[in-house]
Amino acid sequence: MVYSGKVLVVDDDQNVLELIKIYGEREGFNVIGVTDGDLALAAFDRENPDVVILDIMLPGVDGLTLCRNIRSIRMVHIIMLSAKGEEADRVLGLEMGADDYVSKPFSPRELVARIKAVLRRSQPVNSDTCMKLKYPDFEIQADTRRVIVNDTSIELTPREFDLLYHLAQNPRRVFTREDLLKAVWGYDFFGDQRTVDVHIRRLREKLQLLSHYLTTVWGVGYRFTPPSKEE
Repeated sequence: MVYSGKVLVVDDDQNVLELIKIYGEREGFNVIGVTDGDLALAAFDRENPDVVILDIMLPGVDGLTLCRNIRSIRMVHIIMLSAKGEEADRVLGLEMGADDYVSKPFSPRELVARIKAVLRRSQPVNSDTCMKLKYPDFEIQADTRRVIVNDTSIELTPREFDLLYHLAQNPRRVFTREDLLKAVWGYDFFGDQRTVDVHIRRLREKLQLLSHYLTTVWGVGYRFTPPSKEE
């Protein structure tokens, strides 16, 4: 299958840009490279990419700040690159709104597989077969990828939506973190389990008073727990 889509890569290492460009374009992606954080937002506005790949350490504006700024503009898929192996750096990137991360040195094939995975999950849903999940004061719309809480649309990142929708499709079923990594991030995701925890925490913050729908099952994982009919 040949993919299409535009990928913006922000990294000050020219070799990394060339490597991603070679492997990405081989799969049908249009890859645009930027080497300076100060130029990244202008490139993002100009190119309107489907996926953004951000290095954390950049000249000018750093990748974490760029991630936060991009999130304030549009809910595009963001994958962070980091030469740092420390967990704190990975978690901070996720807290800023990144959907995924890859540690350097990385396999270009793995990175391209992750790009494919995020684009595959964000394909338009057939409106004839899509599901609208409705609960008291709460609705999840698969076709428009919207979450409505008390008649107000809640802005979620693509990965946050995928995680919430997957849990809500299977109410009261307990998922381990490994289950969720496989189902939401894809079989080729090699991240640690903290990735799931950070996304659950962000979802709870955004859902606010309805955060109790996302239940922690200690020592196991998470489940979506809607009110029972008797409530």
